[in-house]
Amino acid sequence: MGRCWFSGVLTVLLGCEWLLLLGAVEGYPAEDLVVSLPGQPSVGFKQYAGSVDVDVKAGRSLFYYFVEADKQPDKKPLTLWLNGGPGCSSIGGGAFTELGPFYPTGDGRGLRRNKMSWNRASNLLFVESPAGVGWSYSNTSSDYNSGDASTARDMHAFLLKWYEKFPTFRSRELFLTGESYAGHYIPQLAIAILDHNKQSTGFKFNLKGVAIGNPLLRLDRDAPASYEYFWSHGMISDEIGLTIMNECDFDDYVFANTHNLSLECNKAISQANQIVGYYIDNYDVILDVCYPSIVEQELRLRKMATKISVGVDVCMTYERSFYLNLPEVQKALHANRTNLPYTWSMCSRVLNYSNTDENINILPLLTRIVQNHIPVWVFSGDQDSVVPLLGSRTLIRELAHDLKFPITVPYGAWFHKGQVGGWATEYGNLLTFATVRGAAHMVPYAQPSRALHLFSSFVHGRRLPNTTLPSIYE
Repeated sequence: MGRCWFSGVLTVLLGCEWLLLLGAVEGYPAEDLVVSLPGQPSVGFKQYAGSVDVDVKAGRSLFYYFVEADKQPDKKPLTLWLNGGPGCSSIGGGAFTELGPFYPTGDGRGLRRNKMSWNRASNLLFVESPAGVGWSYSNTSSDYNSGDASTARDMHAFLLKWYEKFPTFRSRELFLTGESYAGHYIPQLAIAILDHNKQSTGFKFNLKGVAIGNPLLRLDRDAPASYEYFWSHGMISDEIGLTIMNECDFDDYVFANTHNLSLECNKAISQANQIVGYYIDNYDVILDVCYPSIVEQELRLRKMATKISVGVDVCMTYERSFYLNLPEVQKALHANRTNLPYTWSMCSRVLNYSNTDENINILPLLTRIVQNHIPVWVFSGDQDSVVPLLGSRTLIRELAHDLKFPITVPYGAWFHKGQVGGWATEYGNLLTFATVRGAAHMVPYAQPSRALHLFSSFVHGRRLPNTTLPSIYE
């Protein structure tokens, strides 16, 4: 069916009936169609947004934003992206800061095109999960006491309900991706999907791959890696770094609770954090920082607040929050229709997430996933000190050893546009670890072009190139 476009907006020539007919014919929910976002540049793909009930009795609903692939969406796979936290928004993070089709403009009132959006390679689905994050909510207050198990159950229920809205995607290839605490979310969801497929005599998910960036996999290894990173990058002294490495036992470590660590260890950690200070972005140690009080005033005064550091808008997070809280933006996205008693924020202020689930060891879940012949990619921005590559690389190597996977691609550089894009290795044709050079905790935000190359390789089942010869993904 043809489309009638004018300045990027779908022109409804024959009224609402024509629009509803279009949605019905194409198998997409017309009521969720985002006709155009305020300040949006002209595009040729469709966007949808809305809420999906995962528990009608409790009044629990998850908000989603779906973007068609830029070209030939009917021939491209579906990729789910989840941000971490726990309790942070995949729409504010993935969709409007990292890999979605738009970034906020410097004045926080419009959008500019992300030319390296992952919708060049796939249809993209972003979900605010669990309830209490962003515009996802529940009418049952106890639902805001959540954890990994309930989050995985709700995401499984969400996908089943979402496929009812978008039935043409039921048989489409599905890839699960995310970053940070999505190192818990995504593997646990993958296990829920594998369990569903094993038990179902009807519909089965067409799961084809899992990719997680700078993921929390095993806290007792990822936590000390942060201080190893500080030391290896000259951010703390030899004395403090060696004290932490020799005196700290992270086996029973819990975030924000160091009572089980020795006095000498606690003292060294406190000194390290003080030396690193608040003028460094721990998520990207080479990036300049944004000063909130200045940028928020500029946004209110309608000034361009963009601050650029090595090609990155370091104030984008504030511009994004300003934009997503505009009433006209929420109306265009069919968001906040219940008039929530709080403003949209990147990370939830109402969620009470389990503080023990972060200690769950994710490696056994990755084991089961690859044993079901589902490829797993773990990628790390090498400028991240929060979940550094030092921990992730070691954990993946140990996992491959336990699985008795041989090295199928020796550790070495991969290339993008004639330059080193990062370093990578592969085990058993199923387990890949890759770094992205110059990238942060949010890999697509800091290195959008290299991140797109990595993602395109992943969804096409291709290894990252080990030569400087041009690739079809560059």
